[in-house]
Amino acid sequence: MQMVLDELTLATHHPIEIIDVGQQVRERCNRAGIRSGLATLISRHTTARVNLNEREPQLQQDMLTFLKRFIPRDGDYQHNIAPVDDRDNAHAHLLGLFMNASESIPIVDGELLLGEWQSVFFVELDGPRPSRTLTLQFLGQD
Repeated sequence: MQMVLDELTLATHHPIEIIDVGQQVRERCNRAGIRSGLATLISRHTTARVNLNEREPQLQQDMLTFLKRFIPRDGDYQHNIAPVDDRDNAHAHLLGLFMNASESIPIVDGELLLGEWQSVFFVELDGPRPSRTLTLQFLGQD
């Protein structure tokens, strides 16, 4: 059994942003050399998530619109009265309740087992941020 730990570091540029990291995760998977196993991806941020979904520009715009409408930034939130890090980001924490902090993807024949239209997205909910990290763990056999 082999285990490889890796990270993707990202800068985000918008308050809410959906970044396709699928190709980068595939490249890291290939580099890890795991032929059969499991990839686990985790955002260790409380206001950024990881998601599997369809890679299509209009759909990604619809997702952004939905997130902004679902829990608006300017709501009357207790967390914003005395924020811990001087960021009015209660909306980002609340949006995070409905999203995954991690995803697990099987690795078969050295490739991530994703559907034809699926990709991996890093979802920023409290940007912009100069540095965000997506941790990748590849576990299996070569």
